[in-house]
Formats: sequence, C-alpha cells, structure tokens
Amino acid sequence: MSSVPSTSGSVNGRAPLFNGTSHGEVSTESSFDANGSSPSSSSYPMNGFSQPPYQSSHNEEIVSHLYHAGFQTGNYADTILHVHQNVYRLHAIILSRSPYLAHLMSTSPQTSGQRLIYVHLDHEPEVTQEGFAIALGYLYSAISLNLIRSENARAVLAAGCLLGGMEELCQYSYNVCRQSMSVETIGSWLDFVDAIPSSSDGTATPEMPTTSVFGQYAQRLRDDVFHFLVVTLPEVLEIQRPHQDPSSGPSGREVLLQIYSRVPFEMFKSAVESPTFLIGSDQARFKFAKDAIELRKRGIARGLGAEETVVLAFGQGNFGTSAVHVTRKLRKRPLWKVNS
Repeated sequence: MSSVPSTSGSVNGRAPLFNGTSHGEVSTESSFDANGSSPSSSSYPMNGFSQPPYQSSHNEEIVSHLYHAGFQTGNYADTILHVHQNVYRLHAIILSRSPYLAHLMSTSPQTSGQRLIYVHLDHEPEVTQEGFAIALGYLYSAISLNLIRSENARAVLAAGCLLGGMEELCQYSYNVCRQSMSVETIGSWLDFVDAIPSSSDGTATPEMPTTSVFGQYAQRLRDDVFHFLVVTLPEVLEIQRPHQDPSSGPSGREVLLQIYSRVPFEMFKSAVESPTFLIGSDQARFKFAKDAIELRKRGIARGLGAEETVVLAFGQGNFGTSAVHVTRKLRKRPLWKVNS
C-alpha cells in the first residue's frame, strides 16, 4: 500500500487545491460558461458595477500591515538577513520577489528553524546601508519611495539594481538622480562617471568597475552628466551674457571653467567639440578650451604623463563638424646617456 496520501480527499473540509482554493472560491483565471459566452474578467464591470472600492482599501491595509508589522518590526520572521553590521528579521516569501535574494536563500544551507543569509557588499561601495534598507523595504511596500531623496537616490538605485525585481524603484531613483544634478553636485557626479569605463575604449578592464552594479543605468547617468555639462550648465550660468559686475562674484564662464577643469579627459574632449556646446563663436570655444586646459594642468591632468592641447581648424576640413579639436599625447621620457 502506498504511503503517498491520496489527492482525492479533502483538507480541512476543502478540496486540496493550491493554498486551499475550493470550488466555492474566486479563481484568478478567466472562465467561460457552458454556452461559450465571453469570459468574465475583473477588468470589465459586472452587471454595470465596477470593482467594489473596499477591495482597494483592503489591499492597501494588507500592504501597510506587511510593511509595518513585517518589515519595520520583523514579526513572525522566518529569515535572518545579515548585511554590513545590520541584522534584519524578514520573511522568505517577500524576499523571493528579489532574484538576488531568492538565489541566496536557495543556496544557503538551513541548519535551524530560521533561515540565515549573508549579503556581502565589500565590493559594492555604491550600495550604502541606507540605500539597501530602502530597497529591502520596497519589497514589502512602495511606501519606501517616500524615503528617496537626492542625497541617497544613487545608493537606492545601486541597491535596487543589485537585488533586482524592482524596476519601478530603480526608475524612480534614477529620475531623482537626474534632477539632483546641479552646479553644487556636479563634482560628485564627475567622480562617479570617472569610474565608468568608456564605451569607446576597447581595452580590457582587469577589475570589475565599482559602477557595474548599475547595469544599463550607468551609461544613462553618464549621458545625463554629459548633457548637463554641455547644454544645461551654459544656460544656467548664462555664459553668453556679458559679466559686468566683478563684485558680484565669479562670472558664469569662470564657474564653468572650474567645473570643466575636473571633467575626465574623454568627456572633456567630447564636450568641447560638441556642436551643442553653445558658448559663442569658434574663437570663444577655442579660448575656453585653452583656459580650461591651463587649469587642468594644475589639477586633473597633473602627473598623468600626458599633455593636453587644443587647436582651432579653419575651414573644418580635418576635424568633421567641430572647428575646435582637443588632443592628448604622452610626454616623451628623457633619455639618459650612460658613460662607460
């Protein structure tokens, strides 16, 4: 006699369907009647009535309860998650929404009643404790979006990309990142894009860049920084407007020069040569690039063993659409003669 229980019996008085669904309960699948009429669907009003409003409020109450009692308090937790120095009491069924955490749970041995998983972020400096916590909370409820600010948006985006399965959170964080770009914050964004491998560089990278966690968003953010440098900044700083009052502080051109003195070379070259970089005539663009290179010699370009130069091509016959062309060449090392 087989020890396998029969599937024809009942469980707690109901047919043993998935999670207790019985014949008298609502199914999520569309159904047809015996005459083959059109299916009933929750997307269509039934007999002139739309979905009862209490269903929506009921769902909201459930999500709110999951977030506060489940995520914030950790009640009835079955999974302990360790990350950085923090410990979270969480729930496997919720964590399984993340492909990354689902893989960790499926590959971590379970030796006790509660599952233990460890998230190692030593090689993910862009994922901060705050960003990771917000992304974890988003698995329980979209209320976590209210915690995203310009100061933590990039860290939340990194955590969302790492955990996966939360494209809405990533898109929201990305939009906040774009909106946070300003004269005051562009310095940190330049440091960020400097860590992104150039798509035009065919050389192999020996180590994974710290920005690899962002996936497609890394290049999108790089493009946004470039657009901010080339289009937005000249407009915000009113570059083409004459600066008449020296006592009012540095001119827009001086501020732009200071910013461009910190731009990584490939982006600096592309920006100065871009036809959308509108700061006046070709001569004005050439003078700007020349002044910026002088500042760069004392800053970002110092000690690299390379020399940056700019030329103004008349007739534009050699350099495509740009009359201004920026180059960089390695300095020749001095040769020492050894007398025998």
